[in-house]
Amino acid sequence: MRMCGVKPAENCDCGHDVGRLINTLSHQLKRQLPVPEEEDSLRTNMQRLVLHYILFESLNRDIYQRDVEKEFQIRRSTATGTLQILEKNGFITRDPVKEDARLKKLTPTAKATGVRQRILDNIHYIEDLLAKDIPEEKLAVCREVLQQMSGNLSGDEKKREEITDHE
Repeated sequence: MRMCGVKPAENCDCGHDVGRLINTLSHQLKRQLPVPEEEDSLRTNMQRLVLHYILFESLNRDIYQRDVEKEFQIRRSTATGTLQILEKNGFITRDPVKEDARLKKLTPTAKATGVRQRILDNIHYIEDLLAKDIPEEKLAVCREVLQQMSGNLSGDEKKREEITDHE
């Protein structure tokens, strides 16, 4: 066994470093993102990713907040906050739907369309950097494992919510 950094005096199983490594990688990704002046109101990676999702998915279908929640596995409050910032900064509009006034269709604005290519270029740059010198077979395994981990966490979250609802 090697030291995992939980407590300096304790040995621990290396398998318990996964969450810490994912957290570290997340912070590195956030620091890697350049912020051109035109996009300075897009302050977080999540805002860029959500805007990218809305920009490209809305070309083929109507997009709603629940689609964003599902795509990014985020809570309603997180999606609401992100979408409010995108709307406030002029990147999207939230338009009521005739059939159901509670639903708001997410529509990219001309301002959003103007930054589409830069956002896409940045995402491609980061993806290429992440995959640099890693064989495709290993990347495929990595994606599969990360998706399984996400599923494990989602399943546990649902189980905890059910327990809390029954108490």
